[in-house]
Amino acid sequence: MITHLLILAPLVVLLALAAGWDLASYTIPNFIPLTVLLGFAVFAANAGYPAILYGTHALAALIALTTGFALFALGYIGGGDAKLFAAIAAWFGLHDLFQYVLVASIFGGALTLVLLAGRRVPLPAALAGHSWIVRLHEPRAGIPYGVALAAGALAILPYTELFRSLAA
Repeated sequence: MITHLLILAPLVVLLALAAGWDLASYTIPNFIPLTVLLGFAVFAANAGYPAILYGTHALAALIALTTGFALFALGYIGGGDAKLFAAIAAWFGLHDLFQYVLVASIFGGALTLVLLAGRRVPLPAALAGHSWIVRLHEPRAGIPYGVALAAGALAILPYTELFRSLAA
């Protein structure tokens, strides 16, 4: 159990790092989703997952990657968001994928509304000296959706099959 928790701790750190990076720069470096995905492989091997379970988690990641790149092609999310979405989906598998998508979408909608509302008011002078805040405040700027993806994952993690298996 301690080993499993030690593997989950870096996941939490990586998700927070992805959210912060996306918020500050509208990018998510490739090493973050790759490390999240490798973390799942280490976790699953350590937890003794049977081969069929690897398959369902890989299928969830493939579905998320396909969906993510379709959304990227349509201009709704960035490429880093699509890769992060797939890496997180690998952790949740098919069992918790819908729950994750729903919660991340709610966070994404809330983030979008907050940013759009904030962009309608003048930026206070105290914040204008921070380039990342100015970039977030730009009316034509996108939405750093990695924040919603990470927040959604962190919000549902304690309620997932993966987490329940740790408690058993």
